[in-house]
Amino acid sequence: MASLTAVERVGNLIEAESPKVVVVDSIQVMQLERVDSTAGSVSQVRESAAFFTRLAKQTNTVVILVGHVTKEGSLAGPKVLEHMIDCFLMLDAPAGSRYRTLRSHKNRFGAVNELGVFAMTDGGMKEVSNPSAIFLQRGDLDVPGSVATVTWEGTRPLLIELQALVDQMQGGYPKRVAVGLDQQRLAMHLAVLHRHCGITLADQDVFANVVGGVRITETGADLASLLAVLSSYRNRALPKDLIVFGELGLTGEVRPVANGQERIMEARKYGFKTAIVPFANSPRENVRDMTVHGVKSLSSALDVISGL
Repeated sequence: MASLTAVERVGNLIEAESPKVVVVDSIQVMQLERVDSTAGSVSQVRESAAFFTRLAKQTNTVVILVGHVTKEGSLAGPKVLEHMIDCFLMLDAPAGSRYRTLRSHKNRFGAVNELGVFAMTDGGMKEVSNPSAIFLQRGDLDVPGSVATVTWEGTRPLLIELQALVDQMQGGYPKRVAVGLDQQRLAMHLAVLHRHCGITLADQDVFANVVGGVRITETGADLASLLAVLSSYRNRALPKDLIVFGELGLTGEVRPVANGQERIMEARKYGFKTAIVPFANSPRENVRDMTVHGVKSLSSALDVISGL
């Protein structure tokens, strides 16, 4: 370990010691003598990163650059910094949570949709091998506006809980707030609900949230989020052993998603007894200890919910 901020001196130390891995914490405090600006400036960050990139390739050393983030959660400094590095990993810590999520935003040598979950303990961060167990901690009582879904993160399924709250409009226009979901996509689904099922929420505020601080970037949670909204609106709780997934189209159809069979098997492993899935993802054979309803449209999914 060395307490150095001069990039040239760090480079000389790396060439002398020939380490396999070098961690620079942080790139915003490093400074090149030949660059006439203060540490943390755009030119210093850009040139320092370029220096370490060249050094890593010349000495065959793994160089990990730790960087600050902005209030919006993006990498601080010049945008060119993201293009210079080979892999960009973001370690996120939801407020008030002991868990940390590690997600790849760029990877020249592998997939970018992998998600790592870690728990902060007295001995440091420990890997959470079964993240579904922490993101699916539901209460004992059945409450309206809650439904479980299976999202796909990288190479594995992840069970999470979606919550929704629908309340009488408290202002001049209805609010549409989504945390962990695409807010524009939520508004689009509400329009589909009105157009194809005749249910309007124009005079209601709608809030949706993904429990545990996870952010869903795929479309497999479309149907689940809308059913959670409808459950809250009707003040009717959905069964706790119900799992829902599927993409929702603008014409009201429920479209299939990737890895449908694996999602169903993951839900069955956690004790879910009923599933509402796209018709194209329906298993060809009966699933032991589970009833699977394959639906082709949103109206068909609402019919299934009415019968539960």
